Amino acid sequence: MKDIYSVIKSPVITEKSTAAVADGNKVVFWVELAANKKEVKEAIEKAFNVKVIGVNTQRVPGKLKKMGKYAGITSTRKKAYVTLKEGDKIELFAGV
Repeated sequence: MKDIYSVIKSPVITEKSTAAVADGNKVVFWVELAANKKEVKEAIEKAFNVKVIGVNTQRVPGKLKKMGKYAGITSTRKKAYVTLKEGDKIELFAGV
């Protein structure tokens, strides 16, 4: 397995991810593009000491961005929707 801190990049704080936290026991993270669901599950369990029930991943393609006469494409990223065991929670999302 890779280092857990190279798999998990950062939490996703958006309206949709906040709604997922409020509705169910889900949290959303940006993860390594090459990471698979098994690696994400192990990294979340070790980093936050919680039990993960399931992981759904989504690749977010890069967008075309323009700045004056210059154009470029942002990087493709990967999101992981992590379902936690009932009663478990991650303190990062407690106040969100």
